[in-house]
Amino acid sequence: MNDPSNLSDQRKSYERGELEETESALDPLRQFETWMGEAFAAKVPEPNAMTLATVGADGRPSTRIVLIKGCDARGIVWFTNYDSRKGRELALHPFAALQFHWVQLERVVRIEGSVERVDAAESDAYFASRPLDSRIGAWASPQSEVIESRGVLVANAAKVAAKFLMNPPRPPHWGGFRLKPEAWEFWQGRKSRLHDRLRYRLEGGAWTRERLAP
Repeated sequence: MNDPSNLSDQRKSYERGELEETESALDPLRQFETWMGEAFAAKVPEPNAMTLATVGADGRPSTRIVLIKGCDARGIVWFTNYDSRKGRELALHPFAALQFHWVQLERVVRIEGSVERVDAAESDAYFASRPLDSRIGAWASPQSEVIESRGVLVANAAKVAAKFLMNPPRPPHWGGFRLKPEAWEFWQGRKSRLHDRLRYRLEGGAWTRERLAP
């Protein structure tokens, strides 16, 4: 079962939980907050890590892991370099998909919607809360660009530290994005591959909840 050379024989029975309509929230944000809280309580490794999928000018999708930094009725927030590949792709196609996978709980949450930049004040406030080395790193890394070696990053960081000392401001190319959900899906693994899938769709300003076949 643990032989990676025989992937077709890998199997797992999902038996940790269930997701019934009678026990799920009518509002997907409330359901998400419940599940996120349970992921933290279960000490799942990095429960705030999510996969972000974007689409480039060539129509090809790309994914990467980012960290959720805010969630409320307005949407889900993360921060990044606006000049990075994901930043450029979101500027071109302002739509994205997010996915959380809490392996130990046998749960997945998928979210799709439009994306916009958060306002400068929100980005400033979060940037100011980051550790000093992270603030320096935001200036030092030309994210997604080809560099000659790691030495380039180290040299850039040293220059930034010398210039700004203990108080580097937020770079103009760095800030937050907010995804405004139009659809949520909550997936709970079940035995015999008869998994629970509840989808919430936004229709006329209200959420419609429906069950999907696994």
